[in-house]
Amino acid sequence: MFKLARSRQFASALRAAKYGIGVPKGSVAHNAKEAQEVAKSIKGDDMVIKAQVLAGGRGKGHFDNGFKGGVRVVYSPREASILAEQMIGHKLITKQTGERGRICNSVYIVERKFARREFYLAVLMDRVSQGPVIVASSQGGMDIETVAKENPDAIITTQVDIHKGVTDEMARDIATKLGFSEQCIDDAVSTIQKLYKVFMEKDATQIEINPLSETSEHEVLCMDAKLNFDDNAEFRQSDVFEWRDKSQEDADEVKAAESGLNFIKLDGDIGCLVNGAGLAMATMDIIKLNGGAPANFLDVGGGATPKAIKQAFDLITSDPKVTAIFVNIFGGIVRCDDIAKGLISVVESMNLRTPVIARLQGTNMEAAHKLINESGLKIFSIDDLQSAAEKSVQFSKVVKMARDIDVGVEFTLGI
Repeated sequence: MFKLARSRQFASALRAAKYGIGVPKGSVAHNAKEAQEVAKSIKGDDMVIKAQVLAGGRGKGHFDNGFKGGVRVVYSPREASILAEQMIGHKLITKQTGERGRICNSVYIVERKFARREFYLAVLMDRVSQGPVIVASSQGGMDIETVAKENPDAIITTQVDIHKGVTDEMARDIATKLGFSEQCIDDAVSTIQKLYKVFMEKDATQIEINPLSETSEHEVLCMDAKLNFDDNAEFRQSDVFEWRDKSQEDADEVKAAESGLNFIKLDGDIGCLVNGAGLAMATMDIIKLNGGAPANFLDVGGGATPKAIKQAFDLITSDPKVTAIFVNIFGGIVRCDDIAKGLISVVESMNLRTPVIARLQGTNMEAAHKLINESGLKIFSIDDLQSAAEKSVQFSKVVKMARDIDVGVEFTLGI
């Protein structure tokens, strides 16, 4: 899923004549000089500078150079230039990024608006109703998950019939329940309908505005947002996908996508190589049930070819935390013996020392089992899923202990 958040593109997309959604005036800057020029173009001396990093919690974050806060109030073009220099080119670390942080390549400088009221509003795809819903709350400007936990009655959920869209009556009901003042109701109704239009026309899976504000001048403005788009719609949403900033994504996940692999890094130490998303989820679950922790989600898809296996192993072994690799493949379209040959070739060419537990089920599985057992490599063929998961966790623990005391270790199935 392609994500776009807190950026110049968000503002320009919503403000464009086609949608006409209210946002504060501002623009992006890629260096200190540009930041000063942008600040000069904004009337008044009351502005906000925001690090353009695809992560939440920016205001409470800190940069790797020690600078505090990814969202700061500035009062002059000179101050905007100074703060931009502290942010651009450095990694911002927040509760969502972890200690690795995310690089800040640009800042967004925007006029400061004072909110009389702050609301939360999102248009989402709902699996239960199999259609869009509008989720809204009078408690905006804060973590919606916290609101849902502490005050669930403050959240309003409205299902939308895709054949009717968001009617005037529906939008007015939402705006009234949220608590917009009488003079802002019409603008709020229009904004809700326009956000739904963006959601439908741009193949979005999420349009989240937090906060949606009523300002002291009685304007209805989208002050911050998170926008997610369906990857499958890229062919017809080229204008949206051109905004994608791969520097804000994990480099390994980008590389995997380019190779046609579905890869997501996790915090564990057992690498997983699986074909099929459902089997991948089950593999991670059974590793957890046996006391281990998966290092990744990696689905090589229906064609687990030797090339795909090689690319998958490159991704898995690039993580220094990985102490064992669990290969769980169902050979249907691709035969198990061909998978085994590819696996053996990859382990040999990489001179891999990390133990590999292979569970190959399906066509020609007996031949695959024989090939692996006769290879003389650190590949252990196990038919039973539970036994394979147990062995993966066991091998992982042994490797971690060996690394701690800096000794080598030899593996057998009986270890």
